[in-house]
Amino acid sequence: MNPDVLSVRGGERPSEAAGVAVLELRGVSKAFRQGSDEVRVLDHVDLAIAPGEFCSLVGPSGSGKSTLLHLAGGIDEPDAGEVLVQGVDLASLNAAARARLRRRQIGFVFQFFQLLPALTVRENVELPLTFDGRRDPSAPDLLERLGLGGKAGRLPGELSGGEMQRVAIARALVAGAPLILADEPTGNLDAATGGEVLDLLTEQVQRAGAALFLVTHDLAAAERADRVLSLDGGHLLRR
Repeated sequence: MNPDVLSVRGGERPSEAAGVAVLELRGVSKAFRQGSDEVRVLDHVDLAIAPGEFCSLVGPSGSGKSTLLHLAGGIDEPDAGEVLVQGVDLASLNAAARARLRRRQIGFVFQFFQLLPALTVRENVELPLTFDGRRDPSAPDLLERLGLGGKAGRLPGELSGGEMQRVAIARALVAGAPLILADEPTGNLDAATGGEVLDLLTEQVQRAGAALFLVTHDLAAAERADRVLSLDGGHLLRR
């Protein structure tokens, strides 16, 4: 095996002092069909991210970065291997329990926002809480910090792409989830706003001890992480 290929057994598991990994992938593989051909996107990927760790993933378009993030968030299922969040194997949960875990344990910043057009900005942000019958006073503060304080009552269709991106980021952070998965969170933002968003995400890691797994084409954003990985031929590599 290439010594640069990541392996949980090769020292990527968090130390015992750090406790259970917030996110752990064990031998995860995924392939897709293209006509009669099978395209293997991920090949026996091992990865563990500790509480309070910021890990970034880079790689060319089509390399499987978003697929890996979707598997980590329980949105898709691997063909082989295990995905554990806070020590819980996602495959052991039924659909309702898996959705509940995602809602409470994972904050997901989707690449294409996934905002509900009929809900206001604040309602979109508070959606993870609404499903659990909760409200959180931090929502207005998050919106203010992201430059959206005056737009809480607007609909997504009234916002720019960059503003919708920031709404999605606030939604991922509002519940204080221990795992934040972010797919190109600065992709629609100018450099200054992107830097502020990264500051907010990393602050969540430092303040709440959350794990942040960031997928990006922005090498400057990626280099802010504690650990930078890349995908090549379905394998995770150290950069």
